[in-house]
Amino acid sequence: MDSSAPAIRSAVRSMLKSFEAGDLIIVAVSGGADSLALAYALSLEAPKLAIQLQAVTIDHQLQSGSGVQALKVVEQMNSLGIETTIEKVSVEITDGLEASARKARYAALDSIGVMLNATAIFLGHTRDDQAESVLLGLARGSGTRSLSGMAIRSGKYIRPLLSITREQTVNMCQEVGLQAWTDPHNSDSNFARARVRMQAIPILEKTIGPGISEALARSAELLRHDADALDAWAEREIRQIDLSDLACDYLANLPRAIRSRVIRAAIYAAGAPSGSISAEHVGSIEALITAWSGQGAAHLPGGVKVERFSGRLSLLRN
Repeated sequence: MDSSAPAIRSAVRSMLKSFEAGDLIIVAVSGGADSLALAYALSLEAPKLAIQLQAVTIDHQLQSGSGVQALKVVEQMNSLGIETTIEKVSVEITDGLEASARKARYAALDSIGVMLNATAIFLGHTRDDQAESVLLGLARGSGTRSLSGMAIRSGKYIRPLLSITREQTVNMCQEVGLQAWTDPHNSDSNFARARVRMQAIPILEKTIGPGISEALARSAELLRHDADALDAWAEREIRQIDLSDLACDYLANLPRAIRSRVIRAAIYAAGAPSGSISAEHVGSIEALITAWSGQGAAHLPGGVKVERFSGRLSLLRN
């Protein structure tokens, strides 16, 4: 078996080139193989560029013994010479356990990043995670942006291992003597991602052929390029118009992919809470433009009301 370390270190090294000496970066470490392998590679590569490195492990307090696991992360990070913070969070269940835990985790990482004045926060998502995200998006009937999966760079967040497989991170941990933790939630079939990981992808590999995860990740990259181009086109349109008063003829003449982006931007500009607008919400506004038959106003999250008057859309917040 060839060593996985060179590929992982190379992926990390390529991302570190954009930083300057003295920058502080954070690596989020759960104790799983992916984040341990990432932390190990960063511990070797960051010092070469005089980049400061600290680790954070989030204790969601959702499992008995979670505090013990957090301490094990600190112990392993200490062995790599990485100063580590344990951040305990309280998970408010609002959108299911997975989504709520993710929301709490990112909120904690954002806060720590600000507190430490970190230049970036590194995450250990792999190609397998990317493939799972694409399949979950397909199951939800998501659009291009969602199907494009996770970006290598998203604000302060950096995911250098999206071209690396989960098997490679496991192998690297074994090679260097790191003890990876297996989160019980990752094999709990009550969670959709676990079902995709343990059932859907293996079945696809068996029935269609090997390489499904690689193909899904490659599709995500192509879709991201498409989504970026469509977003840029929509942004050019948005800069030229008043989002609170839109001409229906103008909207009707836009390609639907652009029109839906303009509609979504207008709804949020009117005061809808971030992330609250679904494809069904956009569809109800679409009907006011392309299937007008005198229907009444559409009432959306955040008290946003959209009505058609004299060939124009009025967006107001009650």
